[in-house]
Amino acid sequence: MDFDDLKDMHSGLGTAAVIVMNNQTDVIDAILRLAKFYQHESCGQCTPCREGTGWMVDMLERMKLGNADFAEIDMLEELSCQIEGHTICALGDAAAWPVQGLIRQFRGDMEDRIDDYKAQHPEFPDDRKTVSNIPPGSEGR
Repeated sequence: MDFDDLKDMHSGLGTAAVIVMNNQTDVIDAILRLAKFYQHESCGQCTPCREGTGWMVDMLERMKLGNADFAEIDMLEELSCQIEGHTICALGDAAAWPVQGLIRQFRGDMEDRIDDYKAQHPEFPDDRKTVSNIPPGSEGR
C-alpha cells in the first residue's frame, strides 16, 4: 500500500494518518464525527467551507437516523464537490473527501438506513425518488 495505489483506488493517505474501525462501527456516524470536526475547525473565511460544512453535518445527522430522502445522498455528494477545490486552504478538501468516500463505498448502507427508517415510520411515503445522477429512461440499461 502506497500513495499511488491508494490514488488509483480513489482513496488516499492524506497526512498518512489511518483510522481503524471494526465491523460494528457505524460508518455514517464516524463520517458525521469527522464532518463535525471540520465544521468546528472552519475559520469561516470561505463561503463554501463556512456554509457547506454545516450543511454536510445537517444532512449526515438526518442520514445517520435514516430520516432523509434518497435524493439527498446525491445532494450531499454534489455539495461535497462544490466545497472541494473551492476554498482558500485545504480544509474544504479534507472535509469533502470523507463524505465522498462514504457515498462511494457505503451508498447501499445509506439507502438501507433510509429504507429502515421509512419502514419503522410508515407515515412517510414509501416511494423512492430517482437518484439525480441517473438520466431518466436509462434505468435497466
